[in-house]
Amino acid sequence: MRLAAIDIGSNAARLLITEVTENGNGEPQFNKLNLVRVPLRLGFDVFETGSISATKSNKLVETIKAYKHLLRIYDVTHVKACATSAMRDARNSAEILRKVYKETGLEIKIISGDEEASYIYENHIADNMNTDHSYLYIDVGGGSTELTCFARGRLLFKKSFNIGTIRLLKQQVTEADWENMKDFVKAGTKGFSDLIAIGSGGNINKVFSLSKRKEGKPLSLETLKDYYKELSSFTVRQRMELYKLREDRADVIVPALQIYVNVMRWAAIEEIYVPKIGLADGLIHLLYDELKKSTGP
Repeated sequence: MRLAAIDIGSNAARLLITEVTENGNGEPQFNKLNLVRVPLRLGFDVFETGSISATKSNKLVETIKAYKHLLRIYDVTHVKACATSAMRDARNSAEILRKVYKETGLEIKIISGDEEASYIYENHIADNMNTDHSYLYIDVGGGSTELTCFARGRLLFKKSFNIGTIRLLKQQVTEADWENMKDFVKAGTKGFSDLIAIGSGGNINKVFSLSKRKEGKPLSLETLKDYYKELSSFTVRQRMELYKLREDRADVIVPALQIYVNVMRWAAIEEIYVPKIGLADGLIHLLYDELKKSTGP
């Protein structure tokens, strides 16, 4: 069967189309068919003015219309669509989503930060890793950062913080916000000396690509610090030229690194794995599980 997930984030909207087949043991195999990313940058409106402009609202509608065409072309049977931090904060989000539904027939659900953390965890990435270790998922977005920690298969905590790349660029993150996150991370990870980080989000994926690391190999905290220092020394335009970055990546990659470095320092984590997964992947897994439950064995 073909499933799709739509993730309306603070920086970009993503459509992920996946083919799901089951092996001889009945276990699902997820094969990515297409991933489309449109940099709508809703957070630039919301975190400055509190609402989404008519221009960006129209672009969102047109993006969903385009996604609907792709869903038909790929013969997608089921789709799950969610919106995160920017839509959570926008005063006019309900009105915009009504417009999207009216013009496209697609219902988009605004999810809480805790739900977002849970859905990212749905990827089950750590299932294939050493169970002797404890893992901290760090998902950095434009409007928020989701942290999910578990050890030996047991969820220890999941928490969302309104600290994101666009909020930092718009100077919407206070010292108190940072202190709150720091205190939570230090208290929540105290006593875990074997913590390993799992990073998700477009920025950590880009840093991993720049590092030329082999797939499956982790990045060290020192490497992230080096990239933060190096990239911070250039303007957005210079980053675009020197590292071949799009503008909508070149401006947010530095605040993203700041968040990853801080969280890893506070949790005393030395390495981060980057399996190139995100909210959309988690939504696909969730959708598959829901369909399996509804149809029975």
